[in-house]
Amino acid sequence: MADLPRRWRRRFPILEHTTYLNSCSQGALSDRVRAAYARYLEDWDELGSPWDLWVGKEVEAREAFARLVGARPDEVAVTGSVSHAVSTVVSALPIEESRDTLVYTALDFPTVGQIFWAQERRGLRIVEIPEGPDGGVDLAAADRLVDERTALVSFSLVSYRNGARLPAAELVGLARERGALSLVDGYQGLGAIDVDVGDLGADLLTGGALKYLLASAGVAFLWCRSELVGRLVPTQTGWFADEDIFAMDVHDYSPAPDARRFQAGTPPIPSIYAAVAGLGIVNEVGTRAIETHVEELARRLVEELEELGATVATPKSPQVGPLVAVRCGDAEGLVTALRGEGIVTSARDGNLRVSLHLYNDDTDLDRFLTAFSAHRTYWG
Repeated sequence: MADLPRRWRRRFPILEHTTYLNSCSQGALSDRVRAAYARYLEDWDELGSPWDLWVGKEVEAREAFARLVGARPDEVAVTGSVSHAVSTVVSALPIEESRDTLVYTALDFPTVGQIFWAQERRGLRIVEIPEGPDGGVDLAAADRLVDERTALVSFSLVSYRNGARLPAAELVGLARERGALSLVDGYQGLGAIDVDVGDLGADLLTGGALKYLLASAGVAFLWCRSELVGRLVPTQTGWFADEDIFAMDVHDYSPAPDARRFQAGTPPIPSIYAAVAGLGIVNEVGTRAIETHVEELARRLVEELEELGATVATPKSPQVGPLVAVRCGDAEGLVTALRGEGIVTSARDGNLRVSLHLYNDDTDLDRFLTAFSAHRTYWG
């Protein structure tokens, strides 16, 4: 897959002077995304307030997100963040005394747990599936904790902390078996992992444009299984979630008949321009090709880190994701040291995080491994 970065690296100017291994925090800026922001300013300058055009851009984003995950556009809502998407879903759950429990995993991004625990004030029961001894999710505990009281099970496709790929089929199947809904937070995988909602089998999927979808903050999406949409009526809403956004009826709440009912107020138009451009690259290349390329690099990285004697925190799995985590005594210090050598990484939970995308190649790994080996004082 060496031809993939060979074709695309020149479209990401930062790669001319920096080894960029931090797509798990922010995708590298492409010339297409920069041009999209310029186009937004030009449209604003030339046309004043072209809301028909801007609403059309939101439709483009919905179509691009749908294409990404093999969905229909009417099953997709464009949101400002995953936090908004999850909050809206929780606000729509038909909670009953017999179904009063929200379940998440210890490997989830904090926003999910925070949103869930906020519902404890409404009388809901919150349950956490613990991390297993291998750094993945404890499936035996999940089997005990997901029960007939569970309304929703949420889990990450890939853990932001250690790069673990969670067992999606098992967790989705467990939720379905117990009569609960399942929500997959795909933020740390979508764009670098091939996901088709038909194969995934979940009820809801969310993700954002900031990381592997190569855009910027301010745009995310929620996919909702079409058969479920009508059963979920959000109580957290906004005028762009209405069946007719230009009805302007202050006395009425009529949610859109499709997944747009999960949207809110005025959309983040500048970020949507960028999202359409970033998603355009990912969809043009294809997530299957990206996943194959990233997996090759990740397997090489894990193998050579172990040969160096480093402790890889990412659990061993038949499937390798785009994020490889390395246990370090001073991960933050190592991030700073590497940055001084023009290598961009990040740290979480005592781990150095190295994340890979379509534009990375073996020369990036060579530079990183050489520098990492030279900074052993940060390992212990």
